[in-house]
Amino acid sequence: MPKRDPFKYFHSSPEIIRLAVMLYVRFPLSLRNVEDLLHERGVDVSHETVRFWWQRFGPMFASEIRKKRADRLRSWPQWRWHLDEMFVKINGERHYLWRAVDHEGEVLESYVTKKRDKKAALKFLRKSMKRHGRPHVLVTDQLRSYGAAMKDIGNAHRQVTGRWLNNRVENSHLPFRRRERAMQRFRRMRSLQKFASVHASVFNHFNSERSLTSRQNFKLSRAAALAEWRSLCAA
Repeated sequence: MPKRDPFKYFHSSPEIIRLAVMLYVRFPLSLRNVEDLLHERGVDVSHETVRFWWQRFGPMFASEIRKKRADRLRSWPQWRWHLDEMFVKINGERHYLWRAVDHEGEVLESYVTKKRDKKAALKFLRKSMKRHGRPHVLVTDQLRSYGAAMKDIGNAHRQVTGRWLNNRVENSHLPFRRRERAMQRFRRMRSLQKFASVHASVFNHFNSERSLTSRQNFKLSRAAALAEWRSLCAA
């Protein structure tokens, strides 16, 4: 059965749609910034069109990236995960964005809740492990919800806490914080969950660890990531 073309009935080409979604999700740009950048390239679209494109195609691109990465991650044992929750305001009300990051800085899972109790931590852990498997070590902060949830799962002996051990996930919050300020925060939990999931997948896709590789290897990996992005959801 032939694969359905998701770009069918759209007047703009798939290349332009992929470029607009990448610019908006990957970089701390507003919708009107993306509109101006596309105009510089001779593409005349409104910012509302860019909004529609990322809402329609962003989850599709993220799902395809996430599926490939999840299959690769589950093919060998996981070494270490870093877990943390960050505060995010929605209409002035505090919510919590739980995030799991592996030892290389790849964002594995993002989950939004209103509370950070044992129930929320348990649901977050089960969701992460169902998709990516069980790691050997789970690094967390001193939040008691983690310990209570891991006792129910049977992972209490794998939990590690320390003052500086969780810097990996703390630093991974920074790209999302910059993106949050550009979007002037969020209005609904659903939109926050949707964007956090898409942003994590796009960030992972283009994360080349520039400071740990030579310039030549970085250029090769960047070109490979861009080529793979241009082939997403291709018919």
